[in-house]
Amino acid sequence: MTEVRSSRLCIVVMGPSGVGKTTAAKGLAERLGWTFAEADEFHPKANIDKMSRGVPLEDEDRWPWLASIRDWTSAQAEAGRDTIITCSALKRRYRDVLRQASPRVRFLELVADRELVETRMARRQGHYMPVSLLASQFAALEPLEADEDGVEVGVAGDPETVVANALVALGLTPPPPGALPVGASPAHPR
Repeated sequence: MTEVRSSRLCIVVMGPSGVGKTTAAKGLAERLGWTFAEADEFHPKANIDKMSRGVPLEDEDRWPWLASIRDWTSAQAEAGRDTIITCSALKRRYRDVLRQASPRVRFLELVADRELVETRMARRQGHYMPVSLLASQFAALEPLEADEDGVEVGVAGDPETVVANALVALGLTPPPPGALPVGASPAHPR
Protein backbone atom coordinates (compact mmCIF):
# COMPACT_ATOMS: atom_id res chain seq x y z
CA MET A 1 0.00 0.00 0.00
CA THR A 2 1.29 3.45 -0.95
CA GLU A 3 1.95 5.87 1.87
CA VAL A 4 -0.36 8.89 1.68
CA ARG A 5 1.71 12.06 1.80
CA SER A 6 -1.16 14.55 1.69
CA SER A 7 -4.36 15.19 3.61
CA ARG A 8 -6.15 15.90 0.31
CA LEU A 9 -8.56 13.54 -1.41
CA CYS A 10 -8.98 12.51 -5.04
CA ILE A 11 -12.09 10.70 -6.22
CA VAL A 12 -11.55 8.78 -9.47
CA VAL A 13 -14.90 8.18 -11.17
CA MET A 14 -14.28 4.99 -13.12
CA GLY A 15 -15.97 2.55 -15.47
CA PRO A 16 -16.36 1.76 -19.16
CA SER A 17 -16.91 4.48 -21.72
CA GLY A 18 -20.49 5.73 -21.82
CA VAL A 19 -21.36 4.77 -18.23
CA GLY A 20 -21.76 8.42 -17.21
CA LYS A 21 -18.39 9.23 -15.64
CA THR A 22 -18.27 12.85 -16.81
CA THR A 23 -21.84 13.63 -15.77
CA ALA A 24 -21.38 12.10 -12.33
CA ALA A 25 -17.93 13.63 -11.79
CA LYS A 26 -19.07 17.12 -12.77
CA GLY A 27 -22.09 16.76 -10.47
CA LEU A 28 -19.89 15.66 -7.57
CA ALA A 29 -17.35 18.45 -8.18
CA GLU A 30 -20.14 21.03 -8.27
CA ARG A 31 -21.79 19.73 -5.09
CA LEU A 32 -18.49 19.47 -3.20
CA GLY A 33 -16.77 22.55 -4.64
CA TRP A 34 -13.77 20.46 -5.72
CA THR A 35 -11.53 20.73 -8.78
CA PHE A 36 -12.71 18.61 -11.73
CA ALA A 37 -10.73 17.10 -14.60
CA GLU A 38 -11.59 14.82 -17.48
CA ALA A 39 -8.94 12.12 -17.98
CA ASP A 40 -9.66 12.03 -21.70
CA GLU A 41 -7.96 15.45 -21.87
CA PHE A 42 -4.71 13.83 -20.68
CA HIS A 43 -4.56 11.41 -23.65
CA PRO A 44 -1.86 12.15 -26.20
CA LYS A 45 -3.10 12.73 -29.75
CA ALA A 46 -1.80 9.31 -30.84
CA ASN A 47 -4.15 7.60 -28.35
CA ILE A 48 -7.14 9.65 -29.48
CA ASP A 49 -6.36 8.94 -33.14
CA LYS A 50 -6.08 5.22 -32.40
CA MET A 51 -9.42 5.08 -30.57
CA SER A 52 -11.08 7.23 -33.26
CA ARG A 53 -10.12 4.54 -35.78
CA GLY A 54 -11.81 1.92 -33.58
CA VAL A 55 -8.53 0.43 -32.34
CA PRO A 56 -8.44 -0.38 -28.61
CA LEU A 57 -5.52 1.01 -26.61
CA GLU A 58 -2.86 -1.34 -25.32
CA ASP A 59 -1.11 -1.08 -21.97
CA GLU A 60 1.89 0.61 -23.60
CA ASP A 61 -0.48 3.39 -24.75
CA ARG A 62 -1.96 3.79 -21.28
CA TRP A 63 1.10 4.00 -18.99
CA PRO A 64 2.15 7.58 -19.90
CA TRP A 65 -1.50 8.68 -19.80
CA LEU A 66 -2.03 7.21 -16.33
CA ALA A 67 1.24 8.73 -15.09
CA SER A 68 0.16 12.18 -16.26
CA ILE A 69 -3.16 11.81 -14.42
CA ARG A 70 -1.32 10.68 -11.27
CA ASP A 71 1.09 13.61 -11.52
CA TRP A 72 -1.72 16.14 -12.06
CA THR A 73 -3.58 14.75 -9.04
CA SER A 74 -0.45 15.08 -6.90
CA ALA A 75 0.14 18.66 -8.07
CA GLN A 76 -3.44 19.59 -7.21
CA ALA A 77 -3.10 18.04 -3.74
CA GLU A 78 0.17 19.88 -3.16
CA ALA A 79 -1.69 23.09 -4.08
CA GLY A 80 -4.25 22.25 -1.37
CA ARG A 81 -7.06 21.10 -3.64
CA ASP A 82 -9.29 18.04 -3.45
CA THR A 83 -10.12 16.65 -6.88
CA ILE A 84 -12.63 14.64 -8.86
CA ILE A 85 -11.33 13.08 -12.06
CA THR A 86 -12.85 10.73 -14.59
CA CYS A 87 -10.77 7.78 -15.71
CA SER A 88 -11.87 4.42 -17.06
CA ALA A 89 -9.33 2.73 -14.70
CA LEU A 90 -10.59 -0.59 -16.01
CA LYS A 91 -7.81 -2.76 -14.61
CA ARG A 92 -6.42 -2.97 -11.13
CA ARG A 93 -2.88 -2.35 -12.36
CA TYR A 94 -4.08 0.96 -13.86
CA ARG A 95 -5.65 1.90 -10.53
CA ASP A 96 -2.37 0.98 -8.83
CA VAL A 97 -0.63 3.71 -10.87
CA LEU A 98 -3.27 6.27 -9.87
CA ARG A 99 -2.94 5.26 -6.21
CA GLN A 100 0.71 6.35 -6.32
CA ALA A 101 -0.45 10.00 -6.22
CA SER A 102 0.17 11.97 -3.04
CA PRO A 103 -3.48 12.42 -1.99
CA ARG A 104 -5.72 9.63 -0.78
CA VAL A 105 -7.20 8.18 -3.97
CA ARG A 106 -10.68 6.67 -3.75
CA PHE A 107 -12.55 5.06 -6.60
CA LEU A 108 -16.19 5.48 -7.50
CA GLU A 109 -17.04 2.64 -9.88
CA LEU A 110 -20.14 3.42 -11.91
CA VAL A 111 -22.01 0.23 -12.70
CA ALA A 112 -24.47 -0.31 -15.56
CA ASP A 113 -25.50 -3.11 -17.86
CA ARG A 114 -24.04 -3.08 -21.34
CA GLU A 115 -27.37 -2.39 -23.08
CA LEU A 116 -27.88 0.84 -21.14
CA VAL A 117 -24.34 1.98 -21.95
CA GLU A 118 -24.74 1.13 -25.66
CA THR A 119 -27.91 3.21 -25.78
CA ARG A 120 -26.17 6.16 -24.12
CA MET A 121 -23.14 5.93 -26.39
CA ALA A 122 -25.27 5.79 -29.52
CA ARG A 123 -26.94 9.08 -28.50
CA ARG A 124 -23.85 11.08 -27.61
CA GLN A 125 -22.19 13.25 -30.18
CA GLY A 126 -18.70 14.61 -30.61
CA HIS A 127 -16.90 11.89 -28.66
CA TYR A 128 -14.04 9.96 -30.26
CA MET A 129 -14.87 6.63 -28.57
CA PRO A 130 -17.04 4.57 -30.96
CA VAL A 131 -19.68 2.13 -29.74
CA SER A 132 -17.67 -0.61 -31.49
CA LEU A 133 -15.03 -0.42 -28.70
CA LEU A 134 -17.54 -0.94 -25.90
CA ALA A 135 -17.16 -4.73 -25.95
CA SER A 136 -13.41 -4.37 -25.38
CA GLN A 137 -14.08 -2.02 -22.46
CA PHE A 138 -16.44 -4.46 -20.73
CA ALA A 139 -14.05 -7.36 -21.46
CA ALA A 140 -11.14 -5.46 -19.87
CA LEU A 141 -13.10 -4.29 -16.80
CA GLU A 142 -11.79 -5.65 -13.52
CA PRO A 143 -14.31 -4.47 -10.90
CA LEU A 144 -13.01 -3.00 -7.66
CA GLU A 145 -11.73 -5.63 -5.27
CA ALA A 146 -12.55 -5.72 -1.55
CA ASP A 147 -9.13 -4.36 -0.56
CA GLU A 148 -9.36 -1.33 -2.88
CA ASP A 149 -10.45 2.03 -1.47
CA GLY A 150 -13.68 2.58 -3.35
CA VAL A 151 -17.40 2.03 -3.79
CA GLU A 152 -19.79 0.94 -6.54
CA VAL A 153 -22.85 2.97 -7.53
CA GLY A 154 -25.45 2.01 -10.14
CA VAL A 155 -26.26 4.54 -12.86
CA ALA A 156 -29.73 3.47 -13.96
CA GLY A 157 -31.31 6.57 -12.34
CA ASP A 158 -31.17 10.22 -13.33
CA PRO A 159 -27.86 12.10 -12.85
CA GLU A 160 -28.99 13.85 -9.64
CA THR A 161 -29.84 10.50 -8.04
CA VAL A 162 -26.51 8.99 -9.12
CA VAL A 163 -24.63 11.95 -7.57
CA ALA A 164 -26.68 11.76 -4.36
CA ASN A 165 -26.09 8.00 -4.11
CA ALA A 166 -22.36 8.49 -4.75
CA LEU A 167 -22.08 11.10 -1.98
CA VAL A 168 -23.75 8.71 0.46
CA ALA A 169 -21.66 5.72 -0.64
CA LEU A 170 -18.44 7.75 -0.35
CA GLY A 171 -19.48 9.23 3.00
CA LEU A 172 -19.02 12.79 1.73
CA THR A 173 -21.12 15.75 2.79
CA PRO A 174 -21.38 18.76 0.49
CA PRO A 175 -20.70 22.15 2.05
CA PRO A 176 -23.75 24.26 2.85
CA PRO A 177 -24.93 26.62 0.09
CA GLY A 178 -22.68 29.67 -0.14
CA ALA A 179 -19.83 28.07 1.82
CA LEU A 180 -16.35 28.20 0.35
CA PRO A 181 -14.60 24.94 -0.53
CA VAL A 182 -11.89 23.84 1.90
CA GLY A 183 -8.71 25.79 1.20
CA ALA A 184 -10.43 28.61 -0.70
CA SER A 185 -10.84 32.19 0.39
CA PRO A 186 -13.06 34.96 -0.99
CA ALA A 187 -10.01 36.63 -2.57
CA HIS A 188 -8.66 33.40 -4.04
CA PRO A 189 -11.49 30.99 -4.90
CA ARG A 190 -10.56 27.77 -6.64
